[in-house]
Amino acid sequence: MPSQPGALLRPDDGDALRQVLRQVHDSSGIPVLFGGQVENALLRLSQHIGLRTAGLRGLRVRAETGLGGQVLTTGRPAGVTDYRSARSITHDYDRPVLTEGIRSVVAVPVVVSGVVRAVLYGASRGPAPLGDRAADAVADASRRLAAELVIRDEVDHRLRLLEAAQGGPVAGSQGVPLEELRQVHAELRRIAQQVPDGDLRGQLLDAAQRLARPPAADSAPGPRLAPRELDVLTQVALGCNNAEAGRRLSLLPETVKSYLRSAMRKLGASTRFEAVVTARRQGLLP
Repeated sequence: MPSQPGALLRPDDGDALRQVLRQVHDSSGIPVLFGGQVENALLRLSQHIGLRTAGLRGLRVRAETGLGGQVLTTGRPAGVTDYRSARSITHDYDRPVLTEGIRSVVAVPVVVSGVVRAVLYGASRGPAPLGDRAADAVADASRRLAAELVIRDEVDHRLRLLEAAQGGPVAGSQGVPLEELRQVHAELRRIAQQVPDGDLRGQLLDAAQRLARPPAADSAPGPRLAPRELDVLTQVALGCNNAEAGRRLSLLPETVKSYLRSAMRKLGASTRFEAVVTARRQGLLP
């Protein structure tokens, strides 16, 4: 889950994990939250809120051991109301858990394409067990994180095509086919609108723009289009009508028409086709 060497955009997925834990803490008030990513079949607890001791920090959990190892193996949420006396789990990690004073705990997997990529925990120290609302809050966080990882994975896939385009011959000759390059450009812009992380969204849009105008391009700068104007024009360049572009961008056809009209005015174009040609000539589209 961490960024791989040579990756263009992907930040540390641990940051996204930490963010969802904070959101759970702020919305639910669960006193102890922690979690970690799965690497080489091991769960490493790297993020935490409310811990008082160091025993759980950086702890590596093996499959089938403890509550987290059970979740890692089954891919399903699990919990215990009294950790010390629980018979449904192994007690490989009693020392760090009991030293922390944890009594009630729930663990939820973050599953992407059938694979457990992380595990989130919510826990309390008091005699009252965590209720269903607390378990639901952790489960909701797991789903949000899984959705974020799906988007990041798709971005990585698209950027491999981008790297090939930048490192090889001119698109349309022996490198990435020009039409595929245009499809990748449109997909990167579409995906960017789904990314909640503002920094990642900006970097993704920058990468899409490099497809339209590689660093070595010498075309004159074109007019400044608003992001949604360029999104719409990108779909139009693929041959989409207003309704099709709207479905892809989650916009009403009338809204698409408005953005397209504005883009055409800025480009000095009187038709959709002329707008696309002008945008490509000015380095706004590949």
